[in-house]
Amino acid sequence: MTARKTLDDWLRWQEGLHLSAVDMGLARVEKVRQAMDLAPNCPVIMVAGTNGKGSTCAMLSSIFRAAGFKVGTYTSPHILRYNERIAINLQPASDERIVASFAAIDAARGETSLTYFEFGTLAAVHSFIAEKVDVIILEVGLGGRLDAVNIFEPAVSVVVSVDLDHQAILGNNREDIGFEKAGIYRAGKPAICADPNPPQRLLDHAAAIGADLKLYDRDFGFTRIDNQWSFRCGGHQRHALPIPALRGAYQMVNACAALAALDALKETLPVGIGAIKQGLVEVEWPGRFQVLPGRPAVVLDVGHNPHAVKAMLAALRQLPYAETRYAVFSMLADKDLAAVAELARGEFDHWLTAGLDMPRGQSGETIAAALRQSGLANVESFGSVADAWSAALSRAGDNDRIVVFGSFHTVAEVMEARRHPV
Repeated sequence: MTARKTLDDWLRWQEGLHLSAVDMGLARVEKVRQAMDLAPNCPVIMVAGTNGKGSTCAMLSSIFRAAGFKVGTYTSPHILRYNERIAINLQPASDERIVASFAAIDAARGETSLTYFEFGTLAAVHSFIAEKVDVIILEVGLGGRLDAVNIFEPAVSVVVSVDLDHQAILGNNREDIGFEKAGIYRAGKPAICADPNPPQRLLDHAAAIGADLKLYDRDFGFTRIDNQWSFRCGGHQRHALPIPALRGAYQMVNACAALAALDALKETLPVGIGAIKQGLVEVEWPGRFQVLPGRPAVVLDVGHNPHAVKAMLAALRQLPYAETRYAVFSMLADKDLAAVAELARGEFDHWLTAGLDMPRGQSGETIAAALRQSGLANVESFGSVADAWSAALSRAGDNDRIVVFGSFHTVAEVMEARRHPV
Protein backbone atom coordinates (compact mmCIF):
# COMPACT_ATOMS: atom_id res chain seq x y z
CA MET A 1 0.00 0.00 0.00
CA THR A 2 1.40 3.40 -1.00
CA ALA A 3 2.11 5.61 2.00
CA ARG A 4 -0.35 8.48 2.27
CA LYS A 5 0.93 10.96 4.82
CA THR A 6 -0.89 14.22 4.18
CA LEU A 7 -4.54 15.09 3.75
CA ASP A 8 -3.85 16.07 0.13
CA ASP A 9 -2.25 12.64 -0.45
CA TRP A 10 -5.39 10.93 0.81
CA LEU A 11 -7.76 13.11 -1.21
CA ARG A 12 -5.84 12.61 -4.46
CA TRP A 13 -5.88 8.85 -3.87
CA GLN A 14 -9.61 8.82 -3.12
CA GLU A 15 -10.43 10.67 -6.36
CA GLY A 16 -9.19 7.69 -8.37
CA LEU A 17 -10.22 4.85 -6.07
CA HIS A 18 -13.73 4.25 -7.39
CA LEU A 19 -14.80 3.90 -11.02
CA SER A 20 -17.26 6.82 -10.84
CA ALA A 21 -17.47 9.95 -8.73
CA VAL A 22 -21.17 9.34 -7.98
CA ASP A 23 -22.39 5.78 -7.35
CA MET A 24 -25.79 5.90 -5.67
CA GLY A 25 -26.50 3.04 -3.28
CA LEU A 26 -25.84 2.12 0.33
CA ALA A 27 -24.53 -1.46 0.20
CA ARG A 28 -20.81 -0.73 -0.06
CA VAL A 29 -20.65 2.13 2.43
CA GLU A 30 -22.93 0.26 4.86
CA LYS A 31 -20.60 -2.75 4.71
CA VAL A 32 -17.68 -0.55 5.75
CA ARG A 33 -19.76 1.18 8.45
CA GLN A 34 -20.52 -2.22 9.96
CA ALA A 35 -16.87 -3.26 9.78
CA MET A 36 -15.95 -0.09 11.69
CA ASP A 37 -18.90 -0.45 14.09
CA LEU A 38 -19.73 3.21 13.50
CA ALA A 39 -22.86 3.90 15.54
CA PRO A 40 -23.15 7.35 17.13
CA ASN A 41 -24.45 7.32 20.70
CA CYS A 42 -25.72 10.91 20.45
CA PRO A 43 -28.67 12.35 18.49
CA VAL A 44 -28.20 12.66 14.73
CA ILE A 45 -30.05 15.30 12.70
CA MET A 46 -30.21 14.59 8.97
CA VAL A 47 -30.93 17.50 6.61
CA ALA A 48 -31.87 17.20 2.92
CA GLY A 49 -33.18 19.68 0.38
CA THR A 50 -32.60 21.05 -3.10
CA ASN A 51 -31.55 24.35 -1.53
CA GLY A 52 -31.29 25.67 2.01
CA LYS A 53 -29.97 22.53 3.67
CA GLY A 54 -26.52 23.98 4.33
CA SER A 55 -27.95 27.16 5.83
CA THR A 56 -30.25 25.09 8.05
CA CYS A 57 -27.28 23.02 9.23
CA ALA A 58 -25.35 26.22 9.94
CA MET A 59 -28.17 27.66 12.06
CA LEU A 60 -28.62 24.43 13.98
CA SER A 61 -24.89 24.24 14.64
CA SER A 62 -24.69 27.86 15.77
CA ILE A 63 -27.64 27.47 18.15
CA PHE A 64 -26.42 24.20 19.67
CA ARG A 65 -22.96 25.70 20.19
CA ALA A 66 -24.47 28.76 21.89
CA ALA A 67 -26.39 26.36 24.17
CA GLY A 68 -23.12 24.79 25.28
CA PHE A 69 -23.35 21.53 23.35
CA LYS A 70 -20.38 20.10 21.46
CA VAL A 71 -21.58 19.81 17.88
CA GLY A 72 -20.27 17.95 14.85
CA THR A 73 -21.42 19.20 11.45
CA TYR A 74 -20.88 17.50 8.10
CA THR A 75 -21.60 19.54 4.95
CA SER A 76 -20.55 19.49 1.30
CA PRO A 77 -19.09 20.63 -0.93
CA HIS A 78 -16.39 22.80 0.59
CA ILE A 79 -15.47 26.19 -0.86
CA LEU A 80 -11.76 26.63 -0.12
CA ARG A 81 -10.56 23.74 2.09
CA TYR A 82 -11.74 20.16 2.43
CA ASN A 83 -11.65 20.55 6.22
CA GLU A 84 -14.72 22.82 6.01
CA ARG A 85 -16.81 19.69 5.43
CA ILE A 86 -16.08 18.25 8.88
CA ALA A 87 -16.60 20.90 11.54
CA ILE A 88 -16.36 20.42 15.29
CA ASN A 89 -17.83 23.28 17.32
CA LEU A 90 -18.07 25.35 14.12
CA GLN A 91 -14.32 24.96 13.39
CA PRO A 92 -12.94 22.88 10.51
CA ALA A 93 -11.38 19.65 11.72
CA SER A 94 -7.59 19.48 11.62
CA ASP A 95 -5.72 17.63 8.90
CA GLU A 96 -4.50 15.18 11.55
CA ARG A 97 -8.00 14.39 12.74
CA ILE A 98 -9.29 13.73 9.22
CA VAL A 99 -6.24 11.69 8.19
CA ALA A 100 -6.65 9.48 11.27
CA SER A 101 -10.25 8.79 10.26
CA PHE A 102 -9.25 8.09 6.64
CA ALA A 103 -6.65 5.59 7.84
CA ALA A 104 -9.22 3.83 10.03
CA ILE A 105 -11.64 3.56 7.09
CA ASP A 106 -8.95 2.20 4.77
CA ALA A 107 -7.95 -0.40 7.34
CA ALA A 108 -11.55 -1.59 7.73
CA ARG A 109 -12.80 -1.54 4.13
CA GLY A 110 -10.83 -4.51 2.80
CA GLU A 111 -11.57 -4.85 -0.92
CA THR A 112 -14.64 -2.60 -0.79
CA SER A 113 -14.32 0.41 -3.07
CA LEU A 114 -15.65 3.76 -1.87
CA THR A 115 -16.29 7.08 -3.59
CA TYR A 116 -14.70 10.34 -2.47
CA PHE A 117 -18.00 11.38 -0.85
CA GLU A 118 -18.49 8.02 0.90
CA PHE A 119 -14.99 8.23 2.38
CA GLY A 120 -15.76 11.74 3.63
CA THR A 121 -19.10 10.72 5.16
CA LEU A 122 -17.57 7.86 7.12
CA ALA A 123 -14.64 10.06 8.15
CA ALA A 124 -16.97 12.76 9.46
CA VAL A 125 -18.91 10.42 11.71
CA HIS A 126 -15.74 8.61 12.81
CA SER A 127 -14.24 11.99 13.76
CA PHE A 128 -17.37 13.09 15.62
CA ILE A 129 -17.45 9.88 17.65
CA ALA A 130 -13.73 10.24 18.46
CA GLU A 131 -14.30 13.84 19.56
CA LYS A 132 -17.29 12.81 21.73
CA VAL A 133 -19.71 15.39 20.35
CA ASP A 134 -23.17 15.83 21.89
CA VAL A 135 -25.05 16.12 18.60
CA ILE A 136 -24.27 15.29 14.96
CA ILE A 137 -25.72 17.24 12.03
CA LEU A 138 -25.42 15.53 8.64
CA GLU A 139 -26.18 17.33 5.39
CA VAL A 140 -27.34 15.02 2.62
CA GLY A 141 -25.10 15.32 -0.43
CA LEU A 142 -27.48 14.21 -3.19
CA GLY A 143 -31.11 13.20 -2.88
CA GLY A 144 -31.51 11.29 0.36
CA ARG A 145 -32.71 7.71 -0.03
CA LEU A 146 -29.47 6.46 -1.60
CA ASP A 147 -27.09 9.09 -0.22
CA ALA A 148 -24.23 7.82 1.94
CA VAL A 149 -25.35 9.74 5.04
CA ASN A 150 -28.54 7.66 5.05
CA ILE A 151 -26.70 4.65 6.49
CA PHE A 152 -26.89 6.37 9.87
CA GLU A 153 -30.00 6.52 12.03
CA PRO A 154 -31.37 10.04 12.55
CA ALA A 155 -33.25 11.13 15.64
CA VAL A 156 -34.95 13.72 13.43
CA SER A 157 -34.93 14.22 9.65
CA VAL A 158 -35.46 17.51 7.83
CA VAL A 159 -36.34 18.14 4.17
CA VAL A 160 -35.94 21.90 3.65
CA SER A 161 -37.03 22.27 0.02
CA VAL A 162 -37.85 20.21 -3.07
CA ASP A 163 -37.13 21.48 -6.56
CA LEU A 164 -35.41 20.48 -9.80
CA ASP A 165 -31.70 19.67 -9.67
CA HIS A 166 -29.63 16.58 -10.51
CA GLN A 167 -32.53 15.40 -12.67
CA ALA A 168 -30.44 12.74 -14.42
CA ILE A 169 -30.03 10.98 -11.07
CA LEU A 170 -33.07 11.96 -8.99
CA GLY A 171 -35.81 12.35 -11.60
CA ASN A 172 -37.09 15.17 -13.79
CA ASN A 173 -40.06 16.23 -11.65
CA ARG A 174 -40.70 17.35 -8.07
CA GLU A 175 -42.69 14.22 -7.21
CA ASP A 176 -39.81 11.83 -7.94
CA ILE A 177 -37.27 14.14 -6.30
CA GLY A 178 -39.52 14.51 -3.25
CA PHE A 179 -39.68 10.72 -2.89
CA GLU A 180 -35.88 10.49 -2.98
CA LYS A 181 -35.52 13.16 -0.29
CA ALA A 182 -38.21 11.53 1.88
CA GLY A 183 -35.94 8.48 2.02
CA ILE A 184 -34.24 10.01 5.07
CA TYR A 185 -37.48 9.82 7.10
CA ARG A 186 -37.82 7.03 9.69
CA ALA A 187 -40.76 5.18 11.18
CA GLY A 188 -41.98 6.79 14.39
CA LYS A 189 -39.36 9.56 14.23
CA PRO A 190 -39.90 13.31 13.70
CA ALA A 191 -39.92 14.03 9.96
CA ILE A 192 -39.90 17.74 9.14
CA CYS A 193 -40.76 19.20 5.75
CA ALA A 194 -40.29 22.95 5.29
CA ASP A 195 -41.28 23.06 1.63
CA PRO A 196 -44.52 25.11 1.42
CA ASN A 197 -45.84 22.83 -1.34
CA PRO A 198 -44.65 19.33 -0.42
CA PRO A 199 -44.82 16.74 -3.21
CA GLN A 200 -47.52 14.11 -2.74
CA ARG A 201 -44.98 11.28 -3.01
CA LEU A 202 -43.11 12.73 -0.03
CA LEU A 203 -46.34 12.86 1.97
CA ASP A 204 -47.32 9.35 0.90
CA HIS A 205 -43.93 7.89 1.81
CA ALA A 206 -43.97 9.51 5.25
CA ALA A 207 -47.46 8.09 5.86
CA ALA A 208 -46.54 4.63 4.54
CA ILE A 209 -43.60 4.21 6.95
CA GLY A 210 -45.38 5.84 9.89
CA ALA A 211 -43.07 8.84 10.24
CA ASP A 212 -44.12 11.64 12.58
CA LEU A 213 -44.52 14.21 9.81
CA LYS A 214 -44.41 17.92 10.67
CA LEU A 215 -45.32 20.28 7.83
CA TYR A 216 -44.45 23.95 7.38
CA ASP A 217 -47.49 26.21 7.76
CA ARG A 218 -49.59 23.36 9.17
CA ASP A 219 -47.56 22.25 12.19
CA PHE A 220 -44.97 25.03 12.44
CA GLY A 221 -44.36 28.45 10.95
CA PHE A 222 -43.49 32.05 11.66
CA THR A 223 -44.84 35.57 11.83
CA ARG A 224 -42.52 38.49 11.08
CA ILE A 225 -43.04 41.87 12.70
CA ASP A 226 -40.52 44.52 11.58
CA ASN A 227 -37.05 43.27 12.58
CA GLN A 228 -38.24 40.43 14.78
CA TRP A 229 -40.24 37.27 14.32
CA SER A 230 -42.20 34.68 16.25
CA PHE A 231 -41.94 30.93 15.75
CA ARG A 232 -44.89 28.66 16.39
CA CYS A 233 -44.76 24.90 16.69
CA GLY A 234 -47.59 22.80 18.04
CA GLY A 235 -49.20 24.64 20.88
CA HIS A 236 -46.38 26.95 21.86
CA GLN A 237 -44.54 29.98 20.46
CA ARG A 238 -41.15 31.66 20.76
CA HIS A 239 -41.43 35.43 20.50
CA ALA A 240 -39.08 38.34 19.76
CA LEU A 241 -36.55 36.31 17.80
CA PRO A 242 -33.87 38.19 15.84
CA ILE A 243 -33.78 37.97 12.05
CA PRO A 244 -31.05 35.42 11.14
CA ALA A 245 -27.67 36.88 10.25
CA LEU A 246 -27.83 34.99 6.94
CA ARG A 247 -29.32 37.31 4.33
CA GLY A 248 -32.35 36.64 2.16
CA ALA A 249 -36.03 36.35 2.99
CA TYR A 250 -35.86 32.61 2.24
CA GLN A 251 -33.65 32.17 5.32
CA MET A 252 -36.74 32.62 7.49
CA VAL A 253 -38.11 29.28 6.29
CA ASN A 254 -34.69 27.67 6.83
CA ALA A 255 -34.69 29.08 10.37
CA CYS A 256 -38.17 27.60 10.89
CA ALA A 257 -36.88 24.20 9.78
CA ALA A 258 -33.99 24.47 12.25
CA LEU A 259 -36.26 25.46 15.14
CA ALA A 260 -38.72 22.67 14.31
CA ALA A 261 -35.81 20.21 14.59
CA LEU A 262 -34.81 21.77 17.92
CA ASP A 263 -38.37 21.39 19.15
CA ALA A 264 -38.38 17.71 18.18
CA LEU A 265 -35.28 17.13 20.34
CA LYS A 266 -36.19 19.38 23.27
CA GLU A 267 -36.32 16.51 25.76
CA THR A 268 -32.88 15.18 24.79
CA LEU A 269 -31.10 18.43 23.91
CA PRO A 270 -32.87 21.30 25.69
CA VAL A 271 -32.04 24.71 24.22
CA GLY A 272 -33.08 27.97 25.87
CA ILE A 273 -34.38 31.08 24.14
CA GLY A 274 -31.12 32.92 24.82
CA ALA A 275 -29.10 30.32 22.89
CA ILE A 276 -31.57 30.44 20.01
CA LYS A 277 -31.26 34.22 19.78
CA GLN A 278 -27.47 34.12 20.04
CA GLY A 279 -27.19 31.35 17.47
CA LEU A 280 -29.37 33.17 14.94
CA VAL A 281 -27.40 36.41 15.35
CA GLU A 282 -23.96 34.78 15.16
CA VAL A 283 -24.55 32.21 12.41
CA GLU A 284 -22.14 32.33 9.47
CA TRP A 285 -22.33 30.45 6.17
CA PRO A 286 -19.90 31.88 3.59
CA GLY A 287 -20.93 32.10 -0.04
CA ARG A 288 -24.67 31.99 0.60
CA PHE A 289 -25.88 35.42 -0.39
CA GLN A 290 -22.81 36.82 1.34
CA VAL A 291 -22.63 40.60 1.02
CA LEU A 292 -19.05 41.77 1.39
CA PRO A 293 -18.23 45.03 3.17
CA GLY A 294 -17.07 48.05 1.17
CA ARG A 295 -17.71 49.47 -2.29
CA PRO A 296 -18.62 48.53 -4.92
CA ALA A 297 -21.20 46.21 -3.39
CA VAL A 298 -20.19 42.57 -3.89
CA VAL A 299 -22.47 39.57 -3.38
CA LEU A 300 -21.22 35.98 -3.39
CA ASP A 301 -23.81 33.25 -3.91
CA VAL A 302 -23.26 29.58 -4.70
CA GLY A 303 -26.72 29.27 -6.27
CA HIS A 304 -26.43 26.80 -9.16
CA ASN A 305 -29.99 25.81 -10.07
CA PRO A 306 -33.12 27.79 -11.02
CA HIS A 307 -34.70 27.48 -7.55
CA ALA A 308 -31.61 28.91 -5.84
CA VAL A 309 -31.10 31.65 -8.44
CA LYS A 310 -34.73 32.73 -8.15
CA ALA A 311 -34.26 33.14 -4.39
CA MET A 312 -30.98 35.02 -4.94
CA LEU A 313 -32.60 37.46 -7.37
CA ALA A 314 -35.44 38.14 -4.93
CA ALA A 315 -32.86 38.93 -2.26
CA LEU A 316 -30.92 41.20 -4.63
CA ARG A 317 -34.05 43.27 -5.20
CA GLN A 318 -34.10 44.06 -1.49
CA LEU A 319 -30.62 45.63 -1.62
CA PRO A 320 -30.02 49.35 -2.22
CA TYR A 321 -30.14 50.60 -5.80
CA ALA A 322 -27.06 49.92 -7.93
CA GLU A 323 -26.25 52.09 -10.92
CA THR A 324 -24.60 49.31 -12.94
CA ARG A 325 -25.03 45.62 -12.17
CA TYR A 326 -22.29 43.15 -13.10
CA ALA A 327 -22.66 39.36 -13.06
CA VAL A 328 -19.50 37.25 -12.75
CA PHE A 329 -20.94 33.94 -13.81
CA SER A 330 -19.97 30.35 -14.49
CA MET A 331 -22.06 27.21 -14.34
CA LEU A 332 -21.37 23.51 -14.77
CA ALA A 333 -22.47 21.86 -18.00
CA ASP A 334 -25.12 19.66 -16.37
CA LYS A 335 -27.07 22.60 -14.91
CA ASP A 336 -30.10 24.32 -16.44
CA LEU A 337 -28.38 27.42 -17.82
CA ALA A 338 -31.30 28.38 -20.08
CA ALA A 339 -33.72 28.52 -17.14
CA VAL A 340 -31.27 30.61 -15.12
CA ALA A 341 -30.82 33.01 -18.04
CA GLU A 342 -34.58 33.44 -18.35
CA LEU A 343 -34.95 34.14 -14.63
CA ALA A 344 -32.12 36.68 -14.69
CA ARG A 345 -33.37 38.58 -17.74
CA GLY A 346 -33.17 42.31 -16.98
CA GLU A 347 -31.41 41.79 -13.65
CA PHE A 348 -27.84 42.52 -14.82
CA ASP A 349 -26.35 45.14 -17.14
CA HIS A 350 -23.15 43.20 -17.93
CA TRP A 351 -22.39 39.48 -17.89
CA LEU A 352 -18.75 38.38 -17.45
CA THR A 353 -18.53 34.63 -18.01
CA ALA A 354 -15.70 32.14 -17.57
CA GLY A 355 -15.18 28.40 -17.72
CA LEU A 356 -14.55 25.95 -14.90
CA ASP A 357 -11.59 23.64 -15.39
CA MET A 358 -13.08 20.33 -14.25
CA PRO A 359 -14.81 17.29 -15.79
CA ARG A 360 -18.31 18.82 -15.59
CA GLY A 361 -17.11 22.26 -16.61
CA GLN A 362 -17.63 24.13 -19.86
CA SER A 363 -15.81 27.02 -21.48
CA GLY A 364 -16.60 30.65 -20.84
CA GLU A 365 -17.36 31.16 -24.51
CA THR A 366 -19.87 28.27 -24.47
CA ILE A 367 -21.61 29.87 -21.52
CA ALA A 368 -21.52 33.29 -23.18
CA ALA A 369 -22.99 31.88 -26.40
CA ALA A 370 -25.81 30.23 -24.47
CA LEU A 371 -26.62 33.49 -22.67
CA ARG A 372 -26.66 35.38 -25.98
CA GLN A 373 -28.87 32.67 -27.47
CA SER A 374 -31.28 33.31 -24.59
CA GLY A 375 -31.46 36.96 -25.63
CA LEU A 376 -29.15 38.51 -23.04
CA ALA A 377 -26.92 41.39 -24.11
CA ASN A 378 -23.53 42.74 -23.00
CA VAL A 379 -22.03 39.28 -22.52
CA GLU A 380 -18.25 38.76 -22.49
CA SER A 381 -16.20 35.63 -21.87
CA PHE A 382 -12.87 35.39 -20.05
CA GLY A 383 -10.18 32.78 -19.67
CA SER A 384 -10.85 32.21 -15.99
CA VAL A 385 -13.23 33.22 -13.22
CA ALA A 386 -10.38 35.19 -11.66
CA ASP A 387 -9.98 37.16 -14.91
CA ALA A 388 -13.71 37.86 -15.07
CA TRP A 389 -13.66 39.00 -11.44
CA SER A 390 -10.67 41.24 -12.05
CA ALA A 391 -12.40 42.83 -15.05
CA ALA A 392 -15.60 43.46 -13.08
CA LEU A 393 -13.64 44.98 -10.21
CA SER A 394 -11.71 47.31 -12.54
CA ARG A 395 -14.91 48.57 -14.20
CA ALA A 396 -17.29 48.87 -11.27
CA GLY A 397 -17.70 52.22 -9.54
CA ASP A 398 -18.60 52.84 -5.91
CA ASN A 399 -22.33 52.87 -6.67
CA ASP A 400 -22.30 49.66 -8.72
CA ARG A 401 -22.80 46.02 -7.70
CA ILE A 402 -20.98 42.81 -8.63
CA VAL A 403 -22.74 39.48 -8.12
CA VAL A 404 -20.68 36.29 -8.31
CA PHE A 405 -22.80 33.17 -8.78
CA GLY A 406 -23.54 29.98 -10.69
CA SER A 407 -21.52 27.36 -8.80
CA PHE A 408 -19.61 26.64 -5.61
CA HIS A 409 -16.51 26.61 -7.83
CA THR A 410 -17.25 30.09 -9.20
CA VAL A 411 -17.47 31.54 -5.69
CA ALA A 412 -14.41 29.60 -4.56
CA GLU A 413 -12.26 31.01 -7.37
CA VAL A 414 -13.29 34.58 -6.52
CA MET A 415 -12.67 33.99 -2.80
CA GLU A 416 -9.22 32.68 -3.67
CA ALA A 417 -8.56 35.67 -5.97
CA ARG A 418 -9.53 38.04 -3.17
CA ARG A 419 -7.17 36.29 -0.78
CA HIS A 420 -4.29 36.59 -3.24
CA PRO A 421 -4.83 39.72 -5.35
CA VAL A 422 -2.43 40.21 -8.23
